[in-house]
Amino acid sequence: MSGIDDVAHLEEELPLQELPLDGWHRAKGARMVGFAGYHMPIQYEGIMAEHSWTREHAGLFDVSHMGQIAFSDESDGKAVDDALEHLLPSDIKGLKPFRQRYSMLLDEEGGILDDLMVSRPGDGAFDGAAIYMVVNGATKYDDMGWMIEHLPDDVVMNHMDEQALLALQGPEAGEALATLIPETADLIFMQSGPFSWRGVPLWISRSGYTGEDGFEISVPAADVTLLADALCDLPQVKPIGLGARDSLRLEAGLPLYGHDLTPAVSTIGADLGFAIQKRRREEGGFIGHARVMKELADGPGSRRVGLRIEGRLPAREGAQIYAGGAQVGEVTSGGFAPSVGAPIAMGWVSLPHSAEGTALEIEVRGKRIAATVAPMPFVPHRYRRKA
Repeated sequence: MSGIDDVAHLEEELPLQELPLDGWHRAKGARMVGFAGYHMPIQYEGIMAEHSWTREHAGLFDVSHMGQIAFSDESDGKAVDDALEHLLPSDIKGLKPFRQRYSMLLDEEGGILDDLMVSRPGDGAFDGAAIYMVVNGATKYDDMGWMIEHLPDDVVMNHMDEQALLALQGPEAGEALATLIPETADLIFMQSGPFSWRGVPLWISRSGYTGEDGFEISVPAADVTLLADALCDLPQVKPIGLGARDSLRLEAGLPLYGHDLTPAVSTIGADLGFAIQKRRREEGGFIGHARVMKELADGPGSRRVGLRIEGRLPAREGAQIYAGGAQVGEVTSGGFAPSVGAPIAMGWVSLPHSAEGTALEIEVRGKRIAATVAPMPFVPHRYRRKA
């Protein structure tokens, strides 16, 4: 499905590492593939079944390949805030305790190096961290190298490689998690906090990558098997693989780094300007600011758009997009959307052809198929925004 469909392209040249739950996945019959340098489960029962289960109930995803990073200093986090406002375009100083934000690392030209989540634990609640960050697994070592290069000496960055990370997603995720940890019922979207389960310290945020209500749970790797077992013993929960994670996020209109987002594309063109708050736009001071400001004023040269495709033939990453005889863009993610009942795609097209309703064509297997620029998400988000 989409960026995960052709698993041969996901294999790494370096020896693949094992996640803390590697044996657990295999015991449950997972088909394992190489992704982001790790053996990871692409499916258990089947991508379609797992996708539908997550939309209707609750799915458990192992995302321990992601990079978990803690930042600290000796000045109550002030040095961390200053340093990260140079590295990130988002308002870090205004981030309240136990809240989190979506943000990005940009290069000097304003290209996207990675997208990420940044949280403020508050009162040193998570291992004394002033800021806790989750970055993509495939880019985490490059991200850390970039940040080390640009961080001042008084900021300490700790790669929390002793932590595993689980994502519990779906309309019944709240009910399921509250069975084990009742206090999590009070969390709302993009809120986080410290919790305990059977004496195990957890850091839990109400967030995820499917468009559904759900949680991301940072847990010591030594305890992750017990927690995964306890969650999957609940009637609402089944383990879900990378294949369904990809089709779910595509339906939710969420970009995948390395496919929809790369150093060649911009924040504004990617429709991620919401991550750059007003103060940061006005004050600047972050790497890549000049391009952001130029595109806010003049518009980007191209945009990330959603595409609804006529017929049943899906368009995959790399398929060329045409307006008449002219190529105007390229598909960056695509596949059959089980909840939509039709193929959909995400791609970059030149600005004059990016308006909703624009009729385009995509070349698939040597022939042109009709497509229309469509609003995203393709399936409505169901985040829990109110208590």
